[in-house]
Amino acid sequence: MIFKRGRYSGFLRPISYGIDLAIIHILAFPFFGNNFEYLNYIIFVSLAWIILSVKSNFYEIYRFTHVAKIMSLIGKQGIVFFLIVFAFFGYYNNIEKDPIAIIKYFLLVMLLITVVKLTVYYLLKKYRLHLRGNLRRVVIIGLNQKTDQLRKFFIDNPEYGYQLHKTFELRGPNKVSVAECFDYINEHKIDEIYSSVAEINNKDLVKLIDFADNNLKILKFLPDNKEIYSKRLDFTYYGFLPILSLRKIPMEEPFNKLVKRSFDIVLSLIIIIGILSWLTPILGIIIKLESKGPVFFKQKRNGLDYQEFFCYKFRSMKPNPLAHLHQVRKGDERITRVGKIIRKTSIDELPQFINVLKGDMSVVGPRPHMVSHTHMYAERIDKFMVRHFIKPGITGLAQVSGYRGEVESDKDIINRVKYDIFYLENWSLFLDIKITFQTVYNALRGEEKAY
Repeated sequence: MIFKRGRYSGFLRPISYGIDLAIIHILAFPFFGNNFEYLNYIIFVSLAWIILSVKSNFYEIYRFTHVAKIMSLIGKQGIVFFLIVFAFFGYYNNIEKDPIAIIKYFLLVMLLITVVKLTVYYLLKKYRLHLRGNLRRVVIIGLNQKTDQLRKFFIDNPEYGYQLHKTFELRGPNKVSVAECFDYINEHKIDEIYSSVAEINNKDLVKLIDFADNNLKILKFLPDNKEIYSKRLDFTYYGFLPILSLRKIPMEEPFNKLVKRSFDIVLSLIIIIGILSWLTPILGIIIKLESKGPVFFKQKRNGLDYQEFFCYKFRSMKPNPLAHLHQVRKGDERITRVGKIIRKTSIDELPQFINVLKGDMSVVGPRPHMVSHTHMYAERIDKFMVRHFIKPGITGLAQVSGYRGEVESDKDIINRVKYDIFYLENWSLFLDIKITFQTVYNALRGEEKAY
C-alpha cells in the first residue's frame, strides 16, 4: 500500500486557510494596486478571517460532516465576512470604490471558497473510495442492534474511509474479554474504537477508557436505549463544576435568531407584496361568490412557549361550528370547490406569511395544531411539548418528509414530533432554505395528503 493511512487534517487545515486567504487577497488587489492600504487590508482581513474561523469552527470539517453543515458554515462565515469588508472600506473612506463592485468582489470570493471547500470534500471521498488512502482502522465493541447499524454504515459507505476490522461480542456464545479486545487492537494498529454503552459493564468501561488514553486510541460510544444518551447534550461549566443540559437549541443563539428572523421577514415581504397583494382580491371574490362568509379563516393555535395566537388562512370550507374541533378528512363535505383547489396547491396557507411578518410564526418550523388537538396530543404523545420551544412554521421538516395533512394514527404524530425535534436541535439557514424549496416543489407536483 503506497498511500499512507491516517489523518491529514493537520495538513489540510493550514492549506485550506492559505487557499482561502489567497483568494480573498488576490481578488482584492485591483481595489488597491500597490498602495499602502493593501497591506493594511491583508493584515486586517487575515486576522479577522482567522479569528472568525476559529470562533465559528469554519474549518472543523470531518469525513462524517454532512454537506448541509458545510453550507451552513459557509453562510455564517459569509455574512460576517461581508460586514468585515464593508467595515474596512468604510474606515478607509479615501478609497473610493463603487459599493456594487465590493459586493461583486464579496460574492466571487465566497463562490470560489465554496467551490474549493466542496471540491476538497468530494475529492477526499473519491480518494478514500478508489485509492484507499486516508483510511481509519476501526473496531466495534459490543453486539446489538445499534452496533450492527454502525457496522452496516461502515460497510455501505466506504467513501468515509472507515475500515472495519472486527466486531467483538461481549455477551453470548462468541463472547470475548476486553483484554482480548485490547490485544487485537494493539496487534492490528487500530485507530478508533466504537463501544456500545449498553453492552459493557462499569468495570470494563473504566478499563476501556484507560486503555484508549494510554495507547493513544480514539474512543467513541454508541448510546444505549436510555433516553438521555440519545439527546444532543450541551456540556458546560458552572465555575469548575461540569453541567450537562439535555438539549441545545441553535436558534436560541443571538446571531442565529437574527439570521432566522431576517430570512422570515425578507421572504414574507416578498410573498405579501409579490403575491398576496394581487391574489387576495381575486381569490376573495371567488370565495365569496361560492359561499357566504369571510375571505380569511382564522383559528387559535399554540405557538412559541405554548402561547396562543390566531393563525390565518384563505377560507376553504363552508362556515361551520366544527371547524375548530375536527380536522379535515379526505372527501370532507365541508370543503368548497375552490377550497379543494387552494388546499391541493397549499395556496390557502399563504396568509400565514402575515403571521410570519407579525412574529407569531416562522417560515419553517413545527406546524401548529388546533388548540383542542394540542391539549390532546400533549397528554398522549411523549415529547410533544418540546415543539413549542421554537416558533411554529408554515412548513417544516416533518411536512416535506411525508407527514403533512391529516393525522390518521398516533404513528403520524409521533413521527412528526421526531422530525420536529431533529429540526429544533439541528437548525441551520441552509436547512430552512432546503425545506422551503422542497415545499414549493411538493406543492407544484401535488401531494397525496394535500386535501
